[in-house]
Amino acid sequence: MIQLAQRMSHLGTETAFEVLARANKLAAEGRSIINLGIGQPDFKTPDHIVDAAVQALRDGHHGYTPANGIPELREAVAADIATYRGVEIDPDHVVIQPGGKPTMFYACMMLGEPGTEIMYPNPGFPIYESAINFSGARPVPIALHEETGYSFNAEEVLAQVNEKTRLIIVNSPANPTGGVVPRAEFDKLVAGLVAHPHVVVLSDEIYSRMVYDNQPHVSLLAYEELRDRLIMLDGWSKTYAMTGWRLGYAVWPERLVEQATRLCVNDHSCVNAPTQFAGIAALQGPQDAADAMVEAFDERRLAIQDELNAIPGFRCPRPGGAFYAFPNIEGTGMTSDTLQEKLLGEAGVAVISGTSFGAFGEGYLRFSYANSLENIKEACRRIRELLA
Repeated sequence: MIQLAQRMSHLGTETAFEVLARANKLAAEGRSIINLGIGQPDFKTPDHIVDAAVQALRDGHHGYTPANGIPELREAVAADIATYRGVEIDPDHVVIQPGGKPTMFYACMMLGEPGTEIMYPNPGFPIYESAINFSGARPVPIALHEETGYSFNAEEVLAQVNEKTRLIIVNSPANPTGGVVPRAEFDKLVAGLVAHPHVVVLSDEIYSRMVYDNQPHVSLLAYEELRDRLIMLDGWSKTYAMTGWRLGYAVWPERLVEQATRLCVNDHSCVNAPTQFAGIAALQGPQDAADAMVEAFDERRLAIQDELNAIPGFRCPRPGGAFYAFPNIEGTGMTSDTLQEKLLGEAGVAVISGTSFGAFGEGYLRFSYANSLENIKEACRRIRELLA
């Protein structure tokens, strides 16, 4: 009998992919399915980015690259951060990775071990809690509050910090809630962490370009007093509709760059070469397609809030960022899991139970509005009809 290591029992999953598989199976059987579950843009990668990857292949970029990414791409990332975040960083602090998840895992493996604690947003991206458990650290949830637009309360966060705390994970704009943390809460958090110099912060800013209502994106990189213990995660998947390209990056504090690069060497050697050249084209080329995509998401955001609030038993705050709505469904009298299954099985609408994002997600569902206005309205019509 094969005997797995005990640590494998602590590894979670991402339910959105399971729901996607079931939705695709039903669609293959001839069912009409509207997928508002998976979190990926419904747009194509812009042509100039695709062309850059093809040209890189034709130019012979077929071999290994540096484990931390080609210098040209790291320099392009640093320039992009200066443009959109107003912060000058050293390109040598940038590590290119195959997507955003490696940064989450590397941070947890680097800092988490039995007897330590790592704090994470709940409801939050499920890989946070999974990686924390896998590291052996104790996961400590940071509650996100519906009444404050799914922001954390900095005083609550700081009250949970102790000598065992190694890492705090924050995510704004957020998956699954669409919440955006106000600058005032970040100010309080950073000021309070002065008293805890042993705590590292991982700021997941993968939705940094998707903030609405003319609100600026607040990056923790802007807090110079935190920069020597801050890991900032971002990438290309959401902004440039490049989910399948698997390309992300992190800015690491100087004392952790070598460790992060060593993990890259052990884990994946390097990111594939043509994708890195595509990443350069994305950052340095025209931004029209990326801007148009955000405009479309903004229109859908307003529409889905209205549509969801018209469903009996639903209550949906306005999302501040990303492309997710996170309505409260307690008024339906059903649990999140029950309603998720009912909507897929009976209405043909794929959504994700709030409990897939942590225990504090009970009573909520996640809707991705990375779908057409027509499909969003039809999905909500089906739900209203079913619940009526």
